[in-house]
Amino acid sequence: MTETITAKGNCLCGAVQFTAKHAATSLGACHCHMCRRWAGGPWLAIDCGTDVSFTGEENIALFDSSQWAERGFCNKCGSNLFYRLKGNQQHIMAAGLFDDDAPFVFDHQVFIDAKPTYYEFANKTADMTGAEVFAKYAPPPE
Repeated sequence: MTETITAKGNCLCGAVQFTAKHAATSLGACHCHMCRRWAGGPWLAIDCGTDVSFTGEENIALFDSSQWAERGFCNKCGSNLFYRLKGNQQHIMAAGLFDDDAPFVFDHQVFIDAKPTYYEFANKTADMTGAEVFAKYAPPPE
């Protein structure tokens, strides 16, 4: 089981602030087409579970990116905030938002089969293909 911590952070302009009571110390990269399009490169993120509270929530805009997830961003500065699963409200938060990044360890990558050839991380990580991600995490069909 991954260690968790209470972590705080905010968007670029500070209009949205958050506290994640159970942020994983495990940091991952997503290489799927949607995340790379959204983030302008691999999306580095922290699983913060469901206990995330926001100040300035009126400044969060949502994009309905799939049947099972939505993406949140600050409507003032445009900072990408989270990928949130609709079913259980699990927040996967952008790694660059956190006030203190010292506890985080980059240890996994998903959609590794969608990673373009023009970059490569040096870290040794646990890697999953898109098919492996969907087999493990996708919600069952309705």
